[in-house]
Amino acid sequence: MIQTIWPTLMNGLGMTLRIFCIVGITSIPLGFLIAIIRVYAPKWVGALIQVYVFIMRGTPLLLQLMFFFFGLPFVGIVMDRFTAAILAFIINYAAYYAEIFRGGIMAIPRGQFESIEVLGIGKVRGFFRIIIPQVFRIVLPSVGNEIISLVKDTSLVYILGIGELLRAGQIAANTYASLIPFIGVGFLYLIITGFITVGLNWLETRRKY
Repeated sequence: MIQTIWPTLMNGLGMTLRIFCIVGITSIPLGFLIAIIRVYAPKWVGALIQVYVFIMRGTPLLLQLMFFFFGLPFVGIVMDRFTAAILAFIINYAAYYAEIFRGGIMAIPRGQFESIEVLGIGKVRGFFRIIIPQVFRIVLPSVGNEIISLVKDTSLVYILGIGELLRAGQIAANTYASLIPFIGVGFLYLIITGFITVGLNWLETRRKY
């Protein structure tokens, strides 16, 4: 059975990793940019971002996926399944990352910002050379948790009929009336999260300053 279902699981794993990579690479920088805008932009811009974050964090990701694929066509916006899933994930996770990065920026003592001005380093240069490295060190554990959650949340795209890892396992389990495919799926998820955990731990050791 393992030999029979393995190619199917590998195809599902490929889709899972594809979604994970695209969303991760896109949503983290976007979340960081949103955090900077919210901290330094005018209050009305920050208020709009706060509303966006509230909506994204206050509604289930599954509902957002359904809204992007099934709801937007009612207003004339039609997307294929994969594009709708990617867009929903990016917008959702960017909101979470934005709050994480905002917390990291706010955690930096105000005196450091004042010192940058006094020493004449320049606000932009000082922010990127002095503040940002500290922010990333502070937020790395929280960002890591979200990255691991993203691996598991990719399974939600089953609602759109996308053949990711869990859906492939479910089809195989129904076909053979066995739990073995689910065990294989769990094993593959553990491998992915294990590699990510090792990588995050390595980054933490590199950021001890």
